[in-house]
Amino acid sequence: MTRTTVVTGSASGIGKATADLLRERGHRVIGVDLRDADVTADLSTADGRASAVREVTALADGSLDSIVAAAGISAPKPLTVSVNFFGVVALLDGLQPVLARSDAPRAAVVSSMASIQPNSPELVEAILSGDEDHALRVGQELADKGPQSGYLNYPSSKRALSRWVRRAAISDQWAGAGIPLNAVAPGTVLSPMTAELLSTPEGRQMVDANVPMPLNGHSEPVVIARLLAWLTSDENSHVTGQTIYIDGGADASLRGDDIWSGLTS
Repeated sequence: MTRTTVVTGSASGIGKATADLLRERGHRVIGVDLRDADVTADLSTADGRASAVREVTALADGSLDSIVAAAGISAPKPLTVSVNFFGVVALLDGLQPVLARSDAPRAAVVSSMASIQPNSPELVEAILSGDEDHALRVGQELADKGPQSGYLNYPSSKRALSRWVRRAAISDQWAGAGIPLNAVAPGTVLSPMTAELLSTPEGRQMVDANVPMPLNGHSEPVVIARLLAWLTSDENSHVTGQTIYIDGGADASLRGDDIWSGLTS
């Protein structure tokens, strides 16, 4: 069955790999990105998000079966929060009414195994409060302390996104409308985002120390695309609210075999 899917971040990395894979399988894809896409929009801004929702809705012509929100950045500044969390949530919320008309609506977002790494609890809570201005102020305070502190914008945005998915997935808006909503959490992916860091032995050593991947090492973007394609296919009727770690064993390496003790949220 041919499906229509909107893919954000479709010009590079995981988004491009997902768009290419879905097209190869005969599906219609509406790509969204800053360039080289069916819809050009800046998802870091409220105007860009609203424009993207309007243009995608018009191109879909009332027929949208799935959403893959793959757009994201890892800059050590609050822009990362705007793109990785608020851009994702605004697009999903804006397109949900169109998506809900499908016979088999699905949605998936790209989180990261960085969601289990050290983050700023203050920033995570600010993000989840839904107050973008406040979250950006907290993120800027971190950035002002230097790149290492500023980097916390990235894992904090991904932790907040995975927590939002878990909350939203069981709501009337998503589960109540028959829409599975999930996240994937890649480990180190060979993409433009990681190319510079992985270009030196020192960079690779640092990455592998923080993201150990005993199974097959760093992954190509298409590896993540295959999981996103299944999560947003009509075959997935009951997987929802999950952050699925597709990380070569990084999560298991870092957190061990008991991830349930003491969990309260």
